[in-house]
Amino acid sequence: MYLTKEEERIYNGEYGEVLEVAMNLLVSLGEIYGAERLIEISSAQVSGVSYKTIGEEGLSFLKDISRGNVRVSVPTTLNPAGMDLSRYEELNFPRDFVEKQLEIIGCFKRMGVEIGCTCTPYLTGNLPSCGDHIAWAESSAVSYANSVIGARTNREGGPSALASALIGKTPLYGYHLDENRVPSYTFEVEGELEDLSHYGALGSLVGRIVKNEVPYFIFKNPISRDRYTKLKALGASLAASGGVALYHMEGITPECRMGKIEVDTPERITVDREDIEEEFHRLNTSEEKPDLICIGCPHCSLGEIKEVVDFIVKNQVGRSGFKCDLWVCTSIHIKAIADRMGYTEVIERAGGKVVCDTCMVVAPVEEMGYRIIATNSGKAAIYLPSFCGSKVIYGSTWDVLRRGL
Repeated sequence: MYLTKEEERIYNGEYGEVLEVAMNLLVSLGEIYGAERLIEISSAQVSGVSYKTIGEEGLSFLKDISRGNVRVSVPTTLNPAGMDLSRYEELNFPRDFVEKQLEIIGCFKRMGVEIGCTCTPYLTGNLPSCGDHIAWAESSAVSYANSVIGARTNREGGPSALASALIGKTPLYGYHLDENRVPSYTFEVEGELEDLSHYGALGSLVGRIVKNEVPYFIFKNPISRDRYTKLKALGASLAASGGVALYHMEGITPECRMGKIEVDTPERITVDREDIEEEFHRLNTSEEKPDLICIGCPHCSLGEIKEVVDFIVKNQVGRSGFKCDLWVCTSIHIKAIADRMGYTEVIERAGGKVVCDTCMVVAPVEEMGYRIIATNSGKAAIYLPSFCGSKVIYGSTWDVLRRGL
């Protein structure tokens, strides 16, 4: 793999041990995947933040890296942590977990990573341009960046994304190359999909079929409103169900709009409303009352928060209305706007919580007594049984909120 003289100096340790380790990791990845060289990136997004997912080994690694007096060289945002960084006591997160999680956050802060802790960095300022090369790790954000924005990233691991953030470069392979962005399956979607949960179910179904390949969607009925929120839900489920990092949609996704994709796939599959309903049944694993309703995986946009508010107002849900806990998960950036709009007050007056920095998947919900979780997220419905040992109630936003009354 070709390295510039400056890259060779970093590789040989002339700029310190931490950058040497980072460069060696990137070169190793490049050699494994046949990259010819490194390319500059415009931003990074780092995963491996929750103590629940990285444990003591991950914390030890971050301590070692952060002691090296190095800082990220490109704008870098952070994935959700395992708790709300401001309200962990109020939400009753386990004390020992809190201590470890704060240590992790301290390590990233010392390296200059933005402590926004969100899986939707494109809603909070980390918004690349179409064609930009980036190094992102969160699976749903990778899907959104590649498919909706038209940026270029592989599905990085936490360490490789951090290495790229420190060096400012990533190996040129995979989805950074035109030839690897060509679809291999075509899905014709019949019938109108009205709700986010329908797009989550579609992603769950298609992800199992294509695994980590590239699907191309033809919708017989156009996406009516909240297009980008629905594409967010679709990509998140595709990534959780099958590891999809890139999809295309006729007339919508950037490379399709610009005529850069030639579709001649060997597989052509029709998906109808009956298939979607069957996927709903597959994702639902409980008929009991939920212990917790969770909205916001990936993190809620302002519009998604408003939908919760609309439900509360229309159904006149008072403080004693919900018979279980309600978390509306979002970023600290979006919550600040929700606060100003009065949305947070409405939700919390009804007994819910607008929770920042985390979500039900990476939080230690099983330690907190939550066994049955209702959600409108296809991604969460896929992950909760294995990550948290939870039973799942899956449905539209209004359907799952009704289950809590």
